[in-house]
Amino acid sequence: MLIGVKSLWNGGRLLHDMAFEAASDDIAAIRPLGADTPDTTVALASPLLCDLQVNGSGGVMVNSTPTPDGLRAIAAAQRRCGTGAILPTVITDTPDVIEAAAEAALAAFGHDGIAGLHIEGPHLSAQRRGTHKEAFIRPLDDRTVTLVERLRAAGMPVMITLAPELADPVLFSRLVASGAVVSAGHTMATAEETRDALERGLSCFTHLYNAMPPMTARAPGVLGAALNSRAHAGIIVDGIHVDWDMLRVALRSRPAPGLTFAVSDAMATVGGPDHFEIYGQIIRVRDGMLVNAEGSLAGAHIDLRQSLANLVNRVGLPLSEALPMVCDIPRRVMGLAPAQIAPGQPIADTLLLNDDFQLIELT
Repeated sequence: MLIGVKSLWNGGRLLHDMAFEAASDDIAAIRPLGADTPDTTVALASPLLCDLQVNGSGGVMVNSTPTPDGLRAIAAAQRRCGTGAILPTVITDTPDVIEAAAEAALAAFGHDGIAGLHIEGPHLSAQRRGTHKEAFIRPLDDRTVTLVERLRAAGMPVMITLAPELADPVLFSRLVASGAVVSAGHTMATAEETRDALERGLSCFTHLYNAMPPMTARAPGVLGAALNSRAHAGIIVDGIHVDWDMLRVALRSRPAPGLTFAVSDAMATVGGPDHFEIYGQIIRVRDGMLVNAEGSLAGAHIDLRQSLANLVNRVGLPLSEALPMVCDIPRRVMGLAPAQIAPGQPIADTLLLNDDFQLIELT
């Protein structure tokens, strides 16, 4: 079978009018299409996407089912959406739940798309906790730092989101020294406190804009410091968490390309039912958003394939800028090997989309 590919993202380059020669279920060769007539055509082909913030999918939440099977079910649901590598994300909870999620991630790491672990909380600002349960929020402690050090010693990529202004400097330094990606989120940090944390090894920001105080003319805060920094930053691209215009402002204001990436912040409803339970509350999809009983946004009902479509169709980015945000940059943030499409690779390990950014399954 000869598959025409209008646009191919591979090796950090966007190529046009390409073709896959397919033998059985594998890609036998990648070449220019030339004058050949393909058996079928796809609008876009790229490596499977990479999401660094996946709280749940397929009806399963990391916090509710912190087991290897639970993480694999979440990854499988994401795979059906076109995302092939995820950081399962355990949010603020008891130490036992967080440690169970860490053990599950260790057991599943390197298989079925489990690329590491994101620990979001519980060391957050209660003032900016969002849907995180206040009763579980606590200062950064030796128990969490020791857990992260153990995961890193096992070679597993780890991201930990915390409020840097509240973190003990010695414990913070141990996290940085472990090689974990320390990310600021759910924080009331001032610009000065944020810049100090950046100097001490803070290297990322979690869901830019959300769970951060607004930036003003005389108080840039964590958001202003983040936008002006050369640290990486994740952002939710559903048009609900961040208005399209504010997303454009954020992308234009960064000091260099390749610093901002998309995250889904996906919950169990992605690839699953229209509701789930966390902290004893039922969260439902309502008008495309997830809201808890307090009226706070409770994660997102979106995947990275739709985020890619939004970056192009709603934000106005060219494919060459949008694709790295859902594929290459997240992998670089976590030190993962670049994703490639190569001869010998199963076609199923490639993201194939039509002109409307819908998934194509070749039969």
